[in-house]
Amino acid sequence: MIKNTLSIAGVDPSGGAGVLADVKTMSALGTYATAVIAALTAQNTQAVTGIQTVPPDFIALQIDTLFDDVRIDGVKIGMLGEARVSQIVSDKIAQYQPPFVVLDPVMVAKSGDLLLEKEAVASLLEGLVQQAHMITPNLPEAGVILRQRAPETVKEMYATAERLHKLMSDKDERWVLLKGGHLSTDETVDLLFNGDRMLEIPGRKIHTRNTHGTGCSLSSAVCALQARLQDVPEATRQACHYIFQAISRADELSVGQGHGPIHHFHAQW
Repeated sequence: MIKNTLSIAGVDPSGGAGVLADVKTMSALGTYATAVIAALTAQNTQAVTGIQTVPPDFIALQIDTLFDDVRIDGVKIGMLGEARVSQIVSDKIAQYQPPFVVLDPVMVAKSGDLLLEKEAVASLLEGLVQQAHMITPNLPEAGVILRQRAPETVKEMYATAERLHKLMSDKDERWVLLKGGHLSTDETVDLLFNGDRMLEIPGRKIHTRNTHGTGCSLSSAVCALQARLQDVPEATRQACHYIFQAISRADELSVGQGHGPIHHFHAQW
């Protein structure tokens, strides 16, 4: 049976990040992708020139209408933009209790533009982090969430992953995927932690400017693969491998003059 996955996130018109990147990733990895639009952006590979919120009541209507008809096997939550949107999405996740929820705490675009209101960080922590089965912050996002300096070494990442996990619910198994792509070395590591096991997923930096939407795509890859495999460590390893290959092949695309997208369909094209 083909699994159905859902992205709740914002729209990047250039297609490199947000809902469009999530749908591409979920489709490339063998699930049927659905989407709820939580925010609109005017964005390209160089800048975010505007953000338009979607009325929370209409976001709720999108979610209700979808869940009333479609079996959802996994949810990825990305850019929400503001506190009241985080709250409504949190309420709906509590109502429908999908089997696996991946929260990517999107805060800053590759261009450096802020994508999450400062007031929304507290709402994110109080609601969605508690409900997520996995959170996938990068090092700067982890620093913002914990109100501390971003970790700069693998040793500091270990302590950060442990602190992040304490913010999550103690019901069922919960995972932190702390992404180490901001480490200063070419050899990087992502940490996967469930409160008991700390797994290192080694990686290597690829020197290309075409990495727009990497975080969005990784979280949606985990969502899709977990829906299919029902094995978080294996789904995460395969997701990281998929992203590595997508970055490796990114220069085959010619999209924009800034930070271009990764190649979501590298295995198909």
